[in-house]
Amino acid sequence: MGRAKDIILKVIPRDAANAFVKKWHYSGKVVQNSTLHFGAFLDGNLHGVMQYGSPLDKRKVLPLVTGTLWNEMLELNRMAFDEHLPKNSESRCLAISFRLIRKNAPHVKWILSFSDGTQCGDGAIYRAAGFMLTGIVENSNTCASKFGVMHKMTLESNPTQKRPELSGRTYYELTGGKYDFKKYVSAVGGEVLKGYQFRYIYLLDKTCKPNCRIIPFSEIDKIGAGMYRGEKITLAERRNKSVQSIIGDAPGNQSGEGGSMPT
Repeated sequence: MGRAKDIILKVIPRDAANAFVKKWHYSGKVVQNSTLHFGAFLDGNLHGVMQYGSPLDKRKVLPLVTGTLWNEMLELNRMAFDEHLPKNSESRCLAISFRLIRKNAPHVKWILSFSDGTQCGDGAIYRAAGFMLTGIVENSNTCASKFGVMHKMTLESNPTQKRPELSGRTYYELTGGKYDFKKYVSAVGGEVLKGYQFRYIYLLDKTCKPNCRIIPFSEIDKIGAGMYRGEKITLAERRNKSVQSIIGDAPGNQSGEGGSMPT
């Protein structure tokens, strides 16, 4: 594990976490729902941030694990690391954060996260950390325009906020009071990004039972959904190239039994 074992993970203020995420996360954006902020420190300096909080629409995701009560799950809303941290840092920090959540918030039973296969990757870090793949959907909710990349849920979470890209109008004013993402895309001269979104869950409480299909990791290559660091590349190609990164630690397969904003 090398120097990854020297990383110290601790809770940090929201403002410090948000500033780091805006600088280092590929989207440059934070999720306002985040309430728990972990900082990853090496040699006393902040080099990574993980932010946990509620999903934007908790009602839709609670049924993913049987019997989940309202306060028994969290979403990993954002995870951002700079280039200074050594290999395996992400999986180590995830493992430490899970232990801290178990100890200090034992009522939390499981973790949800999403991976953006249109700009970033297919979730190699999650697979290395023991997450289960429970959803792959073709993207229809993220658009790129001269104003940047925008996810549908970001618009819907605060539709009455004045938006500069809409000439100061609100999302509701543009759409006539409806959630109409296509109309927004047209209004800003954007295009919907091609690719896939991946949904992963991690059971902090191993007695919990998933209430959804666990998808074999091989399905990613089967449908041509592989992406790593913004590059379209299959899991098989990455293994053959022996990519020197966390991807080398991700398992190549997951047995199978059977949207939202990516981290």
